[in-house]
Amino acid sequence: MSWASWTTAGVYTGRGGVLTVEAGVVTGDVTVHTTWTETEARVAVQYSGASDWFTMSGSPVPCASEGESRDLHDAVVEAVREGNGATVPRLPVPPV
Repeated sequence: MSWASWTTAGVYTGRGGVLTVEAGVVTGDVTVHTTWTETEARVAVQYSGASDWFTMSGSPVPCASEGESRDLHDAVVEAVREGNGATVPRLPVPPV
């Protein structure tokens, strides 16, 4: 089984924060974590330095490769920085 994970700490949410399943809107200094396992990616956020993780709204998402999961993580970090009740963005589907 293949897997990978990505973590970015010290991300400040834009106005309106990030939308989570468990806690609603989270704002401020957060850590973003993405875990990929072969077919999907799961994204969670936590207040930096805290112990509780919250599922980001829109997670999990289909994700076909480790490289795609890294691109997704980068897109999530940017969405969190933009705020506006950020949810997990969908990456463009590559042409066949």
